[in-house]
Amino acid sequence: MEKQEEVRALLRNYLDADLERMIFSGPRSRDGFLRMTVRPVAIRGTLFFQVEEFTEKQAFQKNLAAPEAAEYVLSQLDRLYRNGEIFSRRASAHLLIGKRGTVTLKEKKKIAAPADGAHGGVSCAAPASPFVLSHNRAKRYLFPEGTPVPFLVELGVMTKEGKVVRARYDKFRQINRFLEYVEDVLPALSPDRVNTIIDFGCGKSYLTFAMYYYLKEMKGYPVHIVGLDLKQDVIELCSRLSRQFGFSDLEFSCGDIAGYEGVRQADMVVTLHACDTATDYALHKAVRWGARVILSVPCCQHELNGQMENELLAPILKYGILKERMAALITDGIRAQFLELAGYHSQILEFIDMEHTPKNLMIRAVRREAGAREKKNNREKQALKELLDGLQVRPTLLELLEKDGLISFTAG
Repeated sequence: MEKQEEVRALLRNYLDADLERMIFSGPRSRDGFLRMTVRPVAIRGTLFFQVEEFTEKQAFQKNLAAPEAAEYVLSQLDRLYRNGEIFSRRASAHLLIGKRGTVTLKEKKKIAAPADGAHGGVSCAAPASPFVLSHNRAKRYLFPEGTPVPFLVELGVMTKEGKVVRARYDKFRQINRFLEYVEDVLPALSPDRVNTIIDFGCGKSYLTFAMYYYLKEMKGYPVHIVGLDLKQDVIELCSRLSRQFGFSDLEFSCGDIAGYEGVRQADMVVTLHACDTATDYALHKAVRWGARVILSVPCCQHELNGQMENELLAPILKYGILKERMAALITDGIRAQFLELAGYHSQILEFIDMEHTPKNLMIRAVRREAGAREKKNNREKQALKELLDGLQVRPTLLELLEKDGLISFTAG
């Protein structure tokens, strides 16, 4: 990897108590780890850095002193990852590693370092940070308690002093959990051009406002976010609040997902609690627009429940509640597989329950480079065909993607 010494110096500069998080992604192969994060932890009064590496199903951790952490991260960058995002109280940095090992580094300063030299090396003193450095991992919120966030104060989630209103604590947790997923996909967004983000079925838009505030105000990403919902009164309220908050690049529109044609391209599509096949229309549009990131929490998956028939499963499917739950899980698994066939790396993750529904699974998909995993896709396609035939189902998402030539499934 070119510029190795420069990268080493960069890592050592950020490996102190002011570090919030490092995120490394974009693996060069699918055979090892998919992502790596680094965060500071205090163990018996000494500052260490917890390196956590993720496969599709497992996470592995190690706690290292700053010099060892720098060398380990450098070695992993050299052989595995293409993207790096570093977030500190003082600054942020973005690393992009090319196919030939060339490295592009960009830094954005936030505030000047303290004049007393506390950041000249690794300090084990308690950091002046809103996050607790606990080996047992006290919860780190991206919107920390005790720090007032203006729009959360206005919406009644926080007091003017930054204290979370007790009755709104579940909403506060949900917002922060959602932002953690947004933070994980930051390497897929560009810090240098406007990122178009569509939020289908935005509702009262707590998460839409939070996403805008986090990306635009806290991280400095240029974004244009559109929230879409069917309810005119809700859209009017959200539009008024957006103007009140001064969110100039956040707009709201009234309409349905299937008929929305307000943009020709999107970098990220969010769909939370879109009912039944509305989720399929949102996923289809995301693929058609070439979205880099898709975050979807489906709801009310009725379509396959009305189609599923299988002789082997007949003794179980005769119980309506079991058939309904199986249909919901199978629907989301099939959706994730179709996104894989359309060029995405898909995951199904646990999310916090929505306000009015216990649905708590999120489909997170990040677009892969063209041609990646083609052989595996062919195997998965055949297995998926056999599953659909065995259950006698024909999902809406398949119809939509095939119609636009976004996947070749039936004839393949």
